[in-house]
Amino acid sequence: MMLHRAGQIELPRVRFTPHNPLVRRERPTPVLIDTTPHYGPLHQLQPIEFGAVRRSGDEPLFNSLIEQHHYLGYEQPVGEHLKYLVWAQGRPVACLAWSSAPRHLGSRDRFIGWSAEARRRNIRFLAYNTRFLILPWVQVEHLASHILGRMAKRLSEDWERIYGHPIYFLETFIDPERFRGTCYRAANWVVLGRTTGRGKNCPTKRPNRSIKDVLGYPLVPHFRELLAER
Repeated sequence: MMLHRAGQIELPRVRFTPHNPLVRRERPTPVLIDTTPHYGPLHQLQPIEFGAVRRSGDEPLFNSLIEQHHYLGYEQPVGEHLKYLVWAQGRPVACLAWSSAPRHLGSRDRFIGWSAEARRRNIRFLAYNTRFLILPWVQVEHLASHILGRMAKRLSEDWERIYGHPIYFLETFIDPERFRGTCYRAANWVVLGRTTGRGKNCPTKRPNRSIKDVLGYPLVPHFRELLAER
């Protein structure tokens, strides 16, 4: 292929391009559920239950809710990832998705203080919150920060059960033009800095996407020592 592009040889025309389901995925099918508005204090919503739905019968519901109601829509995660539906009174009230963390993130790497070698070795111990959705008909004060706090207590154990290793640090991006990240701050997440806006595959040093706030949450007190190990 490189010799063809350089004009040194000429390859025949492509006769057939096989379907790649990872490139062209069908969008999640809408699922109809009860959207009766729910207002009131948090205690009236209890008990709140979490369900890990990856590879379960509830995964299509999760995908559909994210596609319909999250401003970024649904994207199929790659690599290690978990999906959760949060239930109350027999109805879903929230969705969370977690995946492998980006390999290079300056503000996070400076906060952790690890070397490039330690980062390559230990990046698997970080989880990235790719989606967090409180369903729009659920208006309950403090619900979002409550969910984040509950999530932080169980994610590492769930991850280790599925992938064979724990999680020591959580991170997420917030678009400051849309959100303030109030629920993360209320759940004691720390603002680490901002992204460069270039993305991981940007060939230049110029921003090509919106700049995001980077927030992090250590799951263990000695996370720096664990993540700096080679």
